[in-house]
Amino acid sequence: MMSGAGIFSGWTMTTQDQLVRLEDVYMSFGRVDVLNGVSISVTRGEIVALVGDNGAGKSTLIKIITGVHSPTSGQVVIKGEAVKMSSVQASRRRGIETVYQERALADQQEIWRNVFAGREITNRFGFMDIARQRREAEKLMRTRMGFTSRAITIESEVKGLSGGEKQGVAIARALYFEADLIILDEPTMGLSLKETEKVLNFVRGIRDQNKSVILIDHNILHVYAVADRFIVLDRGIIAGEFTRDQISRDQLVEMMVNLHQTGQMEAAPAHG
Repeated sequence: MMSGAGIFSGWTMTTQDQLVRLEDVYMSFGRVDVLNGVSISVTRGEIVALVGDNGAGKSTLIKIITGVHSPTSGQVVIKGEAVKMSSVQASRRRGIETVYQERALADQQEIWRNVFAGREITNRFGFMDIARQRREAEKLMRTRMGFTSRAITIESEVKGLSGGEKQGVAIARALYFEADLIILDEPTMGLSLKETEKVLNFVRGIRDQNKSVILIDHNILHVYAVADRFIVLDRGIIAGEFTRDQISRDQLVEMMVNLHQTGQMEAAPAHG
């Protein structure tokens, strides 16, 4: 039995092909310690599920990666370079995009406008190139978004899309702007089973393009369906870390329930 202050890891960290790495990161707000010596990494073409109860520190960790907060101590390494990011824009320039559960889409606007909102394509005179934006959005819809129905076009307003389709627009927008790492915050919240599977297929598509994902979701069944590796965060520390072949879905669920109820985490038996 592991205490909340320990870590059970069935995964060995290497530096090969690492895209993002956090090294011994601490984060405090006043006298409140939120992260206590957290070290994680994400490699290229990998889906990493970040799981844990509310208050575990998941949101703070993500905000450090995306430049919203600077850690109290420790460092962030991106593509082998230690960086100090001061803003979300700085993280975007380094290939990191976040898709929040609210998706930050404008419901009253057309799909093509949403794809390029805030980062419009301009021509050589500095004017918005609407024709090109429409062409690029059409290409995205039929390739990366996987929209095959002609009932939905680039001129469709976002408010008419399903929850899963809205997630598809947000994910495709991140891919268009050449994100190497896409962070998905509760992407299946409130979705039906059919819509959830649609979003999970979008996530698999990111990996197929050799891009990486950090997936935050309270539903273990959803994350287990797509993740390559699972990082369990508990009260600011990494309580466990497993690759998919080291732990079954039922074992992961049991461990999370036990952690929630007792604050302790049993080591999972070998899964094979």
